Amino acid sequence: MLPALEIVDSRIRDWTIGLYDTIADNASSGAVVLGSTPTDVGAVDLRLAGATFHRNGVVIGTGAGGAVLGSPLNSLVWLANTVGARGVTLEAGHVVLPGAVCAMAPVAAGDVFTATFAGLGSVTARFA
Repeated sequence: MLPALEIVDSRIRDWTIGLYDTIADNASSGAVVLGSTPTDVGAVDLRLAGATFHRNGVVIGTGAGGAVLGSPLNSLVWLANTVGARGVTLEAGHVVLPGAVCAMAPVAAGDVFTATFAGLGSVTARFA
């Protein structure tokens, strides 16, 4: 596992977006920033793992893995079962974002965002 930041973006003007727009827009996923040090999946109780989200050194969000269907692993199992029923397998190297533990925040040039996850470490994105 790696800590991650999802960069949410949309091609839909003014975020006037419905369900079909969201699906066509790949769920408004613009990019992902991954941490660099992997952690073994059994090393952390993801249900209880807390997270802090900082913009420019100020805490703007907190959460815990339990906010993601009780555990991010539940989300991963659901995905594996759903795509498996369609003949698709999740394989080593696939990147899966199981769900957010806190709300997204707007970005401006010069912002530095850091997400820190208990037991997983942190990941930082700098915006120019």
